[in-house]
Amino acid sequence: MRWQGQKLGDTDSAALPGLENRAGILRTVTTPEFAGMTFHEVLAKSALNKVPGASRMPFAWTINPYRGCSHACVYCLSPDTLILCADGRQRPLRDLEIGDEIIGTEVQGAYRRYVRTTITAKWDSRKPAYRVGLADGTQLVASGDHRFLTDRGWKHVTDAETGQRPHLTLNNRLMGFGIGVDSISVERTAVKTVADLRVVEIVPLEGEHDLLDITTGTGDFIANGVISHNCFARGTHEYLDLDGGADFDSQIVVKVNVAEILEKELRRGSWQHELVALGTNTDPYQRAEGRYKLMPSIIEALAASGTPMSILTKGTLIRRDIPQLVKAAQRVHVDIQMSIAMYDDELQKAIEPGTPTTQARLDTVRALTDAGFRVTVFLMPIMPHMTDSVDAIDTALARIKAAGAVRVIYGALHLRPGVKPWFMQWLGEFRPDLLSSYRGLYPGMSAEAPKPYRQWLSKRVRPLIRMHRLDGYDEIEVEPASGRGFGRMPVRPAPVAASAPAQPMLF
Repeated sequence: MRWQGQKLGDTDSAALPGLENRAGILRTVTTPEFAGMTFHEVLAKSALNKVPGASRMPFAWTINPYRGCSHACVYCLSPDTLILCADGRQRPLRDLEIGDEIIGTEVQGAYRRYVRTTITAKWDSRKPAYRVGLADGTQLVASGDHRFLTDRGWKHVTDAETGQRPHLTLNNRLMGFGIGVDSISVERTAVKTVADLRVVEIVPLEGEHDLLDITTGTGDFIANGVISHNCFARGTHEYLDLDGGADFDSQIVVKVNVAEILEKELRRGSWQHELVALGTNTDPYQRAEGRYKLMPSIIEALAASGTPMSILTKGTLIRRDIPQLVKAAQRVHVDIQMSIAMYDDELQKAIEPGTPTTQARLDTVRALTDAGFRVTVFLMPIMPHMTDSVDAIDTALARIKAAGAVRVIYGALHLRPGVKPWFMQWLGEFRPDLLSSYRGLYPGMSAEAPKPYRQWLSKRVRPLIRMHRLDGYDEIEVEPASGRGFGRMPVRPAPVAASAPAQPMLF
C-alpha cells in the first residue's frame, strides 16, 4: 500500500469523541486503497476496557485496537443553525462548505480560547431531534447524541438509550455568548459567558428532521452562539468493519501502541486473568489490520500472561494468524466467532459492500475448524422480511454446518439510535416496499424489534438450529449400559448468550 502521513500539528484531542484525555494523536493517514477514509494514529493510555457492571455482556474486559469516532452516534444540528465564521459573520450551517474558515476553541494554558479553524468534512442525516431552549432566548435544534459545552464539561442533549452518559438537564449553563448579536469577533479571546445560557427546556420534536454536521480542526465550533462538539464524518456505503449496517465509520482511530500498553496492564498484580473479548465493539481484523498488524502482539501478550481470549470478527484476515492462535490455544482457552449475516449475494453486496463475501467468511470458518478450533457463527442480524424466512434461515444454517462450525448465535436486527437514520435511508433506496413495515417494527427511538416478533423468530430459528446440530452439542459414543448407541453432550460454550442480548459490530 502507498500510505501518506500528514502531521496533525496542534489538533485538539477533543476532536476524537470518547478519547479525550486517553490518547495522544500522532498523525492522520490516508491512502488511495481506502478512498474516502482516514486513519488517525494515536498513542493510547490504556488497552483493557472494563465492561460496565450494568451491562448484560457475559464478559468483563474488552480490547479495541481500532475504533471510530463514536459507534452508533451521529452528532447533527438543524441546517438553520448559525455558525460563527472566522470573518465575524454568523452563517447558516447549510451554507458552509469544506475548507471554510470558522471559529472553534482550544485550551491554552488555564483558559479555553476562541481560535480560527477549518471545516474538513460535512454531511447530512435524517433523524429524531430535540429543541433546546436557553434563558436568553437562544434555541438549538439537535439530535439527542449531540454535545454542547457546559460549565461542567461536555454534555449530550439526552441520556443514552441504554446505560448512562452526561446529558443536559434544566438549569445547566452552556458556554458561549448566545445568539443576541449579528456578528462578533472573538478570535484569541478567552471563553467568558455573560449571556444567560441556562437550559430552560429540552423538547422532543415530532417525526424525523433533516440535520447537518461538520468536522473541524479543533473538534468543535460555535453554533447559535454556544460551543458545540463535532463528530467525524461517516461514510454510508463504503466500509463495514465496525458497528455495521449502513452506518460505516469513515474515520478510524488506530491505537498503534496497544500491545505495549496491554503487556504492562497484564503484568499488574491486580490482574485476575479474566476472559478478554475482542471484536465486541469494533472488528480487530478490519482491513486496516493488514497494514498495522496489531493483533499478533495482542494475542501473544494475552497468551503469555495466561489470559483466555474470545475473538469475534467478520474479517478473513484472521487466517493470517491461525498458526499463532493455535500456539496460544495450547496455553489458554481461545474462543473464535465469525459474524456472517447475509447468505444472499445481492443483499450482502448491497448492505455490506466493504466486507469479505459470505463464502470467503465460510471458507475462513473451515480453515479455523481444520486448525482445531470450535467456531461459533453469529447469524446476526436476522432482518425482518428479508432474511427471516424458513428457507433463508435453513439455507444459512446448512452452509454454516458444512463449513464446520459447531454453534450458531442468532439475533434480530437491532437499530441503535445513530444507525437507524442511515439504515432507513438505505432501506428506502434498496427496499422501499419495506419502509413502512420497518417503521412499524422500529417506531420512534425504538432500537429493538418488538417482543412478539422476537418470540416468533425464536420459535422459527431454534428448532432449525437443533436440526442442523448447531447448538453447541457434540455426538459422542456412550457406554452400552445406557441402552443407546450414541448420545449428545454439551461442549464448552463460547462466552456469549444463546441469543445475544446486544448486537456486536453489525447492527
